[in-house]
Amino acid sequence: MNAAAPAAVAERRRFVAPARGDVLAATFTHPLFDDLAACRDLLLAAEWPGIDLLNTRLPLPGRHFIAQDEALLADGLHYEVRVAQGRIATRPGNWHDLFNALVWARHPALKAALNARQCLHVADRDDGQRNRAQQALTQFDESGVIVRVREASLLDAWDRHDWSGLFRGHADSWRRGDIAVIAVIGHALLEQALLPGRRLVGKCVVVARDAAVETDVARVVAAIRNGEVLEDPRELRPLPLAGIPGWHPQQDAGFYADADYFRPLREGRAYPPPLF
Repeated sequence: MNAAAPAAVAERRRFVAPARGDVLAATFTHPLFDDLAACRDLLLAAEWPGIDLLNTRLPLPGRHFIAQDEALLADGLHYEVRVAQGRIATRPGNWHDLFNALVWARHPALKAALNARQCLHVADRDDGQRNRAQQALTQFDESGVIVRVREASLLDAWDRHDWSGLFRGHADSWRRGDIAVIAVIGHALLEQALLPGRRLVGKCVVVARDAAVETDVARVVAAIRNGEVLEDPRELRPLPLAGIPGWHPQQDAGFYADADYFRPLREGRAYPPPLF
């Protein structure tokens, strides 16, 4: 295999979002998009929302969206540093960046906390490489999900990657909201969900509480700011989202037996306790 081959393979595997006109309105009725319900018109409109419209509809204290072009990139700044200065580089007509803007609007304190932690690590490194904490922060920013459990005992099956036990054995707990996805942070996750039926995996921070959603999210924000979480990618619990009752059309016993998606626990892998 020649030196260019690995790059070619990676290019073929890179996710390509569908054209705006090819996305059916029914796509956005999936529970993964519930967090963005207030801005659904920006997803459904025939035309892409421009930068000015995003700034009007999604005002952020101390920050604004700015078109990412050659002139902007010529400043040579790291993306996160530019965000810290108040400028969120956004590619017009791009699903990935539109979802990023919508998550900023829905969870500005959380996105700001992620950015602040990233900037601390960027300042500490001069080799351009991401350390373990930056990898964790990036994974959560791209594919992150916040899950609330009302009883920590519900995590036992999850700890063991007993996926049938987690989703089928605790189906009533999912339906009652005793265990629930309360916030979808990952904008790459949302972008990939534009293809209905795609089996996605969220990277999760778990909160063990019984409070309002905003209170639970605020607990995660504080944990990020204080460095309690997202210091290493291994902290993040993988959650095969298609396994959640009602989140995928095919959920029989054979579905949960697919080890390529519902992966077994690796030897030595353990997860941190939830945030209380």
